[in-house]
Amino acid sequence: MAETPTREVQRLKANSVGLVGVVFMAVATAAPITAMTGNLPIAVGYGNGTGAPAGYLFATLVLTVFSVGYVAMARRITAAGAFYGYISHGLGRIAGMASGMLAVLAYIVFEASIVGVFSYFAKTTVHDQLGVDLPWVLYAAAMLLVTAVLAFFDINLTAKALGVMLIAEIAVLFAVATAVLLHGGGPDGIPVEPINPKNAFTGASAGLGLFFAFWSWVGFESTAMYGEESRDPKRVIPRATIISVVGVGLFYIYVSWMTIAGNGLQGSVKVSAGTSPLDLFFDPAHTFIGAWAVHAFQWLLITGSFACGMAFHQCAARYLYAIGREGFLNPALGRTHPRHGSPYIASFVQSVIAVALVGAFWATGQDPYIHLYTLLAILGTMAILIVQTLCSFAVIGYFRKNHPEDRHWFRTLTAPLLGGIGMTAVVVLLVINMDTAAGTAAHSLFFKAIPWIVGLVFFGGLGLGLYLRARRPERYEIIGRIVLEDAAERTDDEHAHANV
Repeated sequence: MAETPTREVQRLKANSVGLVGVVFMAVATAAPITAMTGNLPIAVGYGNGTGAPAGYLFATLVLTVFSVGYVAMARRITAAGAFYGYISHGLGRIAGMASGMLAVLAYIVFEASIVGVFSYFAKTTVHDQLGVDLPWVLYAAAMLLVTAVLAFFDINLTAKALGVMLIAEIAVLFAVATAVLLHGGGPDGIPVEPINPKNAFTGASAGLGLFFAFWSWVGFESTAMYGEESRDPKRVIPRATIISVVGVGLFYIYVSWMTIAGNGLQGSVKVSAGTSPLDLFFDPAHTFIGAWAVHAFQWLLITGSFACGMAFHQCAARYLYAIGREGFLNPALGRTHPRHGSPYIASFVQSVIAVALVGAFWATGQDPYIHLYTLLAILGTMAILIVQTLCSFAVIGYFRKNHPEDRHWFRTLTAPLLGGIGMTAVVVLLVINMDTAAGTAAHSLFFKAIPWIVGLVFFGGLGLGLYLRARRPERYEIIGRIVLEDAAERTDDEHAHANV
């Protein structure tokens, strides 16, 4: 059983969000419309070509296997610092501290990264449709401000806002894909080649295509962070995780397949590798629905990226809160608002960090899409993929030492082992294809520093863990050990106050 620390801590507000709300938060971080428009053209144009949908199929299978072990852990441990707590229990406190620092790094930079793509979409769309040309940094400032305000309140408010934006972006992607299907496709009809599993591994650079497929899911694991704020987390979090992984996967496969069908096999590759890769989506929208669908698509790119950034802000705030309430960094980070139950101080600190990152890129004349979005996304993705890999092996370690009644040859051994191997392969794909993924930003000094930043944070976390074990054993003992022990025993009255 998990050890329970004797020190008192402030908890996040229980029963603030239900199954649907947790799913909205997790899927919003994956940002379907941003993932599709940002990743599919690169995969089709430069990766596994028209086999990209098969790449999404492969990624769905690997991540589903990963999730089997992940949810097994979620049924036993409920904590705001999901990976941090899981790895601390499964691989030890030192590995947990290192992983926690990497996870903090990832989610901190993800918000600023998404602010970059939001600003790019907003500036472009407002100029094209309204004729107003404003500096991108004004859009960035507006997003940062609104996100900070929403995050101050009960998580339920954010979940509702994300739900509206998420439904809208999914609706437009689904509408375009279904219109293609109902019209029988484009020049080649509805070809089956794009979903043939072997085509996931063909094309100009299959590794690049597969990496971008996996990149499209970053954030799905955030379900576990909302365990303390959900009703009956031992059931809600596992279900939300599986729904997010499988649901998003099936959606990606369908949308990417129909998008390629709408453009035709050769046309898809030509458009994706051209000067206007977003036409891969805009052309079918215009052809099969009408010009208004293109305009709606452009506005939903803005709201979709905003929802993604807001969800990542919540993730970062909860990791800072989880580490802060254990007495690391600044204990004030572990405080919750007396009325809203939100990690408001950690949220404020995250906002300050995001402002600093965005401001630094703006002050040095960097492009919001090419540099701010791309470089920070690669940094965060490298960090979080390493943590996901360690988490898979942590599942094996945890159940080998604990809960013999729950040990299972597939759920707690084979699945996490295969998931860990699969995630290791994805990390290798990222390293191999980093230059191509970064595009023109690959020439920047920051790009060259990314592996060093990740290594410094990880080994710094290891060093901190070793120092605490040697010099501060009382603090070492609490690493990753603040978990919600009563999560499965909440009363019916408490359940009745859950929202969403």
